[in-house]
Amino acid sequence: MSNPGYTDITAQTVPFPNVTRSNELYRRAGELIPGWTQLISRRADQFANGVSPTYAQWAKGARFIDVDENEYVDWVNAVGAVILGHADDVVDTAVKAQIDRGSIYTLNSPLEIELAEELCATIPSAEMVRYTKGGGEACAVAARIARGATGRDKILICGYHGWHDWYQAANFGVDPESGEYPFAGIEPIGVPRALAGTVIPFTYGNLNMLAARLDEHQGEVAAIMMEPARSQLPPPGYLEGVQALARKHGVVLIFDEVSCGWRQSIGGIQEAVGVTPDMTVLAKAMSNGYPMGAVVGSRAVMEPAARMFISSSYWSDNIGLIAALTTIRELKRRDATTHFRAIGEKLRAALDQALVAAGLEGRCTGLFSNPGVSLALPTGVDPRKVSTLFIQEMARRRIHTYMGFRATLAHGDREIEQTAEAAAAAFAVIKHGLEHDALDRLLVVDLKKEPFRRLVR
Repeated sequence: MSNPGYTDITAQTVPFPNVTRSNELYRRAGELIPGWTQLISRRADQFANGVSPTYAQWAKGARFIDVDENEYVDWVNAVGAVILGHADDVVDTAVKAQIDRGSIYTLNSPLEIELAEELCATIPSAEMVRYTKGGGEACAVAARIARGATGRDKILICGYHGWHDWYQAANFGVDPESGEYPFAGIEPIGVPRALAGTVIPFTYGNLNMLAARLDEHQGEVAAIMMEPARSQLPPPGYLEGVQALARKHGVVLIFDEVSCGWRQSIGGIQEAVGVTPDMTVLAKAMSNGYPMGAVVGSRAVMEPAARMFISSSYWSDNIGLIAALTTIRELKRRDATTHFRAIGEKLRAALDQALVAAGLEGRCTGLFSNPGVSLALPTGVDPRKVSTLFIQEMARRRIHTYMGFRATLAHGDREIEQTAEAAAAAFAVIKHGLEHDALDRLLVVDLKKEPFRRLVR
């Protein structure tokens, strides 16, 4: 790949990866699969389209090999679903043994009870448990239970909670701050307009807004569903304030820990900050990449679900159950929280050093479980160009990442050193582009597209 304006700063004997087969497969997918991929975050335009790979053939530990035989250090890790490392030997051995005993039974499996007991011993809010296969449907189940338990219809939301109609109805309203669609890129095409007004967004950190929403819809709100954290821990007292408002109004407080759970603390953000919701939604990393989700909560909120129609053949298949049970036990056995803190702080220090070396103003911020590069850009510079250039230059050096990094327990010093070396080179390219007004010339790909905004930091 070449660009006539591509300057010598990038020509350091590091060629762009050959992603010819990836590109061809993606073209074929466009003819067969509406939207190309099953997950928006896996679309080519979410990275550096034409430089980043879009199809993989093998993954192990902290790395994967794409279909063009390029090897990458992986900091995306199936959008956080892989937590121990790709193809973890302990989990995979347990899964393979279970396959030999049967992947799903006509009858119920004792593993349902065993995993429920493990979750109740691990997640502070858990006294009863229901299962799903993914985070989006777990959120839908949580919404159903909250509405059924309270006899109310409306739900206040803050964050991303999946693709189902109940949640996408929020897009019939507006972002409370910008006045635009709350979730750009996922407008509610195909969602019944009759659901308009049943789901109402509020902005993270603004207790006054939340209080006003509850007052405005007094006696109509079943639940507050929110991501308790994403890139930062909440301000002191904020989640406590949300909990107090929920109790005042008789509203079910639901923490969506699909994305933020497990890494910062095995018991979730709720354990890290000491605020226990009425219900918690779990998925992704709980089973190290095998499909599994769960809704856990207090007995008072969960028990009414016994009278609700919430049912699916595959929610308690043995593979998801054994994968989740083994993963959670391995997280505990390997002292995951301590290791994630060490990995995150080492990576943060290495990236900060790379920024200083490049002469860029910025730093690596965020939770140790999900640190990210934050740059202070000159006025008028489009941050999308800078982030896309960073992704492009990291992919050039065989690092698959956004500007944020989500580790697994398989990441170690070797991966951090390789990533820091690549980042130093990528930062140098960005610095050159800023100093010489050359960002457009340095980019050889279209700008990365943002799939949707979130109303939580």
